[in-house]
Amino acid sequence: QVQLAESGGGLVQAGGSLRLSCAASGRTFSGYATGWFRQAPGKEREFVAGINRSSSSTYYADSVKGRFTISRDNAKNTVTLQMNSLKPEDTAVYYCAANRGSSWYPGNMDYWGKGTLVTVSS
Repeated sequence: QVQLAESGGGLVQAGGSLRLSCAASGRTFSGYATGWFRQAPGKEREFVAGINRSSSSTYYADSVKGRFTISRDNAKNTVTLQMNSLKPEDTAVYYCAANRGSSWYPGNMDYWGKGTLVTVSS
């Protein structure tokens, strides 16, 4: 069992930055690929960014490439999402999720946090 807890959400103006953190506890965190997903009101949950177990590979949705950066620290059991140049369309609840496999489909993730709200004002 892996427990995930997100933090760092809030209200920011368009063009601003936020840094989200995901703290993991439970089983060996380094054994899981970890990703960030988001869900806006009335929309389906979507993949945002992912990182493999060793940090050797990262993956991004086209909508956030060049603006968001995912990283992890296995010694501290944390995954971070640095979000720059934020846009109003980035407004959503952001979730951290972990997966023993390599799929970034939301239905294939094994563990989820409860989410943190990011609101970007225009």
